[in-house]
Amino acid sequence: MSNIIEVKEVSKWFGDFHALNNVSIEVPEGSIFGLLGPNGAGKTTLIRMITQITSPDSGAIVFNGTSLQSFNIKDIGYLPEERGLYRKMKVGEQALYLTQLKGISKKEAHQSLDIWFEKLNMQDWWNKKIISLSKGMQQKLQFVISVAHNPKLLILDEPFSGFDPIHTEEIKQQILALKEAGTSIIFSTHNMSSVEELCENICLINKGETLLKGNINDIKGSFSKCLFKVDFKGSQVAFANALGYQFEIAEIKTKGETSSALIKGFDKITPNMLLRSLVNFVEVVSFNEVLPSMHDIFVDQVTAKNTPVDV
Repeated sequence: MSNIIEVKEVSKWFGDFHALNNVSIEVPEGSIFGLLGPNGAGKTTLIRMITQITSPDSGAIVFNGTSLQSFNIKDIGYLPEERGLYRKMKVGEQALYLTQLKGISKKEAHQSLDIWFEKLNMQDWWNKKIISLSKGMQQKLQFVISVAHNPKLLILDEPFSGFDPIHTEEIKQQILALKEAGTSIIFSTHNMSSVEELCENICLINKGETLLKGNINDIKGSFSKCLFKVDFKGSQVAFANALGYQFEIAEIKTKGETSSALIKGFDKITPNMLLRSLVNFVEVVSFNEVLPSMHDIFVDQVTAKNTPVDV
């Protein structure tokens, strides 16, 4: 799979402040890529480089196989976390104006906006003034403006900010539909559950440097703590005896005929080793490895020593 955007060892200084230090990311075409980090990590600086608001002091950015150029901006959509709307303008008037800035005609902009307004049940908003919209409604409008010109690359910075659960799900489904249609997406958020649900690959940066990057499943696997959840039927004594010295029971609960146990493994054990030790002694109902969440990994890595890891 080719990459829609490649950021190659970019660095950026603002006076004496080193905002980015040799950061690299690769966003595969047609994927959702998570750009993660705490406040002040350098995410916004990196986004501003891709959108050409600023430029790197060193390194390179490649868009769709060639060096990023000013005309590529028409192929990039950007939804910022902060609202950037003219509050006294009407919704339709402003949407048309901002969409045309991406290089499409007024007719094309109107046609695309009509489609998106219908998708998101916004038809009645056209003649309302921005000042009358709630925070969530303004974010919804900015989402539409960021996608109406059919960008190849869409950058979303906290896209669910201001939304209730219903509208969050609505926008989430539109993001997934865009991905299925071939749009490549950079997704920046502090909501790690959304990252796990939507993203395939991520890059976590902190203090301008890469902490870890790679496929989410590979990253979670690399931080495995050898924890397993086993639901079984049978004697708890037989279950405990079957585990042997390579495992210990961290927790066990029983409801009716079924017991649920949380097992800690030692000595580089594998899931198959645990399963083989049990099947002749109890009836295994379900079995799975308990991997750390992206939330836990995020917190551990940001609070620990800033040691780069590439999975």
